[in-house]
Amino acid sequence: MGAVASVLAAAVLWGTVGPAQLWADAGVHPVSLGACRMLLGGLVLSLLTVRPAGLRTLRGPGTGRWLGLSVLVTAAFQVCFLQAVERGGAALATAVAFGTVPVAGGLCARRLSGERLTRRWLWGTGCAVPGIALLLLPGSGARADLAGVAFGVVAGASFGVYIAASKRLAAGGADLGAAAPVSVLCAGLLVSPYLLVAPEELAAGRSLALIGWLGLGTTALGYLLFTRGVGRLSAATTGTLSLTEPLVATVLGVAVLGERPGPPAAAGAALMLLGLVLVSLPERHRAPARPSQHPQHPQQSQPSRREPV
Repeated sequence: MGAVASVLAAAVLWGTVGPAQLWADAGVHPVSLGACRMLLGGLVLSLLTVRPAGLRTLRGPGTGRWLGLSVLVTAAFQVCFLQAVERGGAALATAVAFGTVPVAGGLCARRLSGERLTRRWLWGTGCAVPGIALLLLPGSGARADLAGVAFGVVAGASFGVYIAASKRLAAGGADLGAAAPVSVLCAGLLVSPYLLVAPEELAAGRSLALIGWLGLGTTALGYLLFTRGVGRLSAATTGTLSLTEPLVATVLGVAVLGERPGPPAAAGAALMLLGLVLVSLPERHRAPARPSQHPQHPQQSQPSRREPV
């Protein structure tokens, strides 16, 4: 129960990212906000979790390109997701982004690792594609514009690529406990020049409070809680608990921010969340009809290593 509570608390924290951005209404550009969040959260995480032994694993043969890819897609996710929230609202942006993650993740796993596309992936994709189309129909809502949906799709695709890159890092012997904070911090440095565009906006009280919550609360604390519990849970349980994140964002968007998407947008968001639920359901394994004369050792399932948004 302690592990479940830790992962659940992390998912709740991550679900507040979009609503907090809109509720604070600090006037900070999403790119600047993403840079501050990654710099602060990545620095604190690195100080708390990264050890020299973990850093040495990141210098192994073949890990450099995957770590570099992780940095690029981490920056892309943060920047695009926050812009999707600003344009489309917290509920729709979260539904689009995380409804797209399984689609991109399955394609990357197929391309990079040769994994077959499962029936669950087909169901998730079959929900995500028409869900995005519904969001773009006339009358979907004033904030469901093409750019907002596009930013959400790019954010979800970036996260899917990040998952695939993390698997390749782990396969190469890299310590993901060190790779994740380093990726976040380096991604913040990558987009940090944007902080010079309008630095006066970052000094306001609302801006500092928002940056503090996103960097310390949703990134540093969320990651620490997630890593504390994920190692003791199955992948299916972790995936189910992670569904709390879009649920929290949707509830806060409707109840606190007063978001009221039109019927087509609401149907599209619901369809994408349904696809996410279908992908997260545990697979049923058929029991063998009779004992084998040459039993093989079953493969031990690995816990999901989903990283914080």
